[in-house]
Amino acid sequence: MIVTDAFVKDQYGSYATESLKNVGFDVDLIEVPVGEESKSLEQLSGILDCLIGHKFDRSSTLIALGGGVVGDLGGFAASVYMRGISYVQIPTTLQAQVDASVGGKTAINHPKGKNLIGAFHQPKLVLIDVDALKTLPRRDIQAGLIEVIKMGVIRDKVLFTMVEKELESIINLHTPTLIEMIARACANKADIVAKDEKEIGLRMVLNYGHTFGHALEALTHYKKYRHGEAVSIGMNCAAQLAVNLGMFSEVDFERQRTLLSRANLPLTFPSDITPEEIYDTMSLDKKSFGGRLRLILPTCIGEVVIREDVTEQSIIQAISQCY
Repeated sequence: MIVTDAFVKDQYGSYATESLKNVGFDVDLIEVPVGEESKSLEQLSGILDCLIGHKFDRSSTLIALGGGVVGDLGGFAASVYMRGISYVQIPTTLQAQVDASVGGKTAINHPKGKNLIGAFHQPKLVLIDVDALKTLPRRDIQAGLIEVIKMGVIRDKVLFTMVEKELESIINLHTPTLIEMIARACANKADIVAKDEKEIGLRMVLNYGHTFGHALEALTHYKKYRHGEAVSIGMNCAAQLAVNLGMFSEVDFERQRTLLSRANLPLTFPSDITPEEIYDTMSLDKKSFGGRLRLILPTCIGEVVIREDVTEQSIIQAISQCY
């Protein structure tokens, strides 16, 4: 079963289906609407109905062909159908290629928060073809780049420097540069996941900027921002908080801010949402423990720490500085 969205189906649906049929597979395809709103119980139910209707069994495989939304939704369907069937990730967006397709996190959204309903279910294969990026609008390339910049900040200073130096080549989809960057980002994430699959410690660092970003996505009903754009604002806010706490230098803060700005990524929260609303929504995040938020805060480019002792007042102050 190929799960894809309407845009990717038009680009690659027939090619993928025929390629699999030509080597002997029995193939069906289900299409979901484009966008974050497809990560819903309704769309999940539709996929499961299709799997049941076509008599898929435990020897069957689901292929998630598309961006992070399709990967999360398709992977979650595979994780719950017959208590788990095999699935393959074929990511077609930069965000999915460098982050969402690797690590086995699958989920759908709830009106109260992003990715609140999900499972850890590792794909049998992740197949990345950088040529798929050529069909994307520039905004999606820029939004996807945030996960590479994030990886640079949390553990790979060389990767961060590479993006600084090669940003123009990356945005213009220079193939050798893309391959080097994506391979390095994936290797970093795979190493983290291998050490902490279920996110009980080290893997939490991958959430840098995401707690703030997920709150913003929920408050704007997943309609105003690309995921990477919301995370960019979240990273800027997390870095501001780290500066306020004396953990992160103004020099490194400005270096991150400059790179995000050069990549045409947003840095500020919208004026129609209050700091208190953002904080309250953050408190619902699945990364909170015992009522305390666990925040990922940078100490320098290439290193972060996990903090759960930051006060509500300090967090709200940092948010208020990012308007």
